[in-house]
Amino acid sequence: MVRRWQQLPLDRALSCMPRARLLLDDLAAPARQVPDLGPAVLMDQLTVLVYDACAADAEAGGDLASRLGDLRRELG
Repeated sequence: MVRRWQQLPLDRALSCMPRARLLLDDLAAPARQVPDLGPAVLMDQLTVLVYDACAADAEAGGDLASRLGDLRRELG
């Protein structure tokens, strides 16, 4: 997904930002807020939060995998 994100034209990445931000916010809540640093670092933020979520709760992996798959499909 990271590679695909890097290949997206800027306008397409910007149009996908709201959905990706929703996932970021869900992964970070309620402990912290993730700053909106723009599309250039969004995948880095997502990578860290996915790693943290999996390390904290192995049970969350199934739902997380489906949500990541949905986001990947939206990227095209």
